[in-house]
Amino acid sequence: MSDGLLHDPDGTATCRWHGGLPDYRLYHDTEWGRPVADEIRLFEKLCLEGFQSGLSWLTILRKRENFRAAFAGFVPERLVRFGQADLERLLGDAGIVRHRGKIESVLNNAQRYLELREQGQTLAGLVWSFEPPPEARPERIIPETLIPLTKSPESTALSKLLRKRGWSFVGPTTVYAFMQSCGLVNDHLEGCVCREPCEHLRQSFVRPT
Repeated sequence: MSDGLLHDPDGTATCRWHGGLPDYRLYHDTEWGRPVADEIRLFEKLCLEGFQSGLSWLTILRKRENFRAAFAGFVPERLVRFGQADLERLLGDAGIVRHRGKIESVLNNAQRYLELREQGQTLAGLVWSFEPPPEARPERIIPETLIPLTKSPESTALSKLLRKRGWSFVGPTTVYAFMQSCGLVNDHLEGCVCREPCEHLRQSFVRPT
């Protein structure tokens, strides 16, 4: 198996999955794996990971600004005011993924988010409480350990809790992809130029409660 890295002419190595595509490379270099505490960005990312189910993340990434416009910036307080006319508008919006179940899931999850807040909890505090302990992580993040890792005990537990509270499109694999993207785990491969900076950010990151 290869080292899973893409090597630039100057010798810089990055995770191969972005394929050198400029927008995908930018996402890899500046977002993926960096810890996130902002409530709206976490909610947005959880919803977008749900939309990714059965599709590629690149498809969702390239539609992300359309999603943000269509879903009122993913602000739950705005989304819970959406009615039937908004649903029909979304189903007719070619700029997003027109999947009724996934669209309805965003509106449902917005309500579940507000219920969480009413109970005195934050989404950030909840999801970060499921951050895997260091001893639960592979000793080295290399293709042999990362490729089979599509879910984890922590993503399974968080998925189970969210679904028990009424959230939808939050299966263990979706939740693990969310954890990767929002820095709850650092899955940049060994040798990737972004791995060490992400690890430094994680070390200095103040975990939400």
